[in-house]
Amino acid sequence: MKLDLKEFESKMQKAISSYESELDSIRLGRANPVVLNKITVDYYGSPTQIAQMAEVKATDPRTLMITPWDATTLRSIEKAIYESDLGITPQNDGKSIRLAFPPMTEETRKQKKKEVESKGEEIKIAVRNIRRDANDKCKAMKKNSEMTEDEQKTSEKQVQDLTDSYIKKIDAITAGKVKEIMEI
Repeated sequence: MKLDLKEFESKMQKAISSYESELDSIRLGRANPVVLNKITVDYYGSPTQIAQMAEVKATDPRTLMITPWDATTLRSIEKAIYESDLGITPQNDGKSIRLAFPPMTEETRKQKKKEVESKGEEIKIAVRNIRRDANDKCKAMKKNSEMTEDEQKTSEKQVQDLTDSYIKKIDAITAGKVKEIMEI
């Protein structure tokens, strides 16, 4: 009996997808509505993403305009942005909120590079933990006589090959984001 790799591959793919969406939310020197995805506003008692309660658009490369559909939520949105780790002070004109993204300094670039690399290492650890779980399952199957020693070694090699391929994907994604940060 062989180990079903699809389950572990699915977990690794979910880890990478999570990593990519987390990288999208990192603020760079450009206005990108995705940076607001991790900010939630208390909207009638439930935490709600800004994009679900307002129109968010980039008016130019360095400015985001947030126009809430319900004008009474303007102050709540402004407060949530101000209290977030976005590092931008919202400008409220009574009808909408303007976010002006300052250009990145060299120090900010280095900080963002470290942040991206750190998150990349965290995802690599998550993928390696998935590998460990798969290898533990192989050992348990061998112990329960569900697979032979040769099948166990073959399965563990397949798990390692799968892990290596996902680690390479993570490295490529991280390198691409670091390059993007350093070019801005």
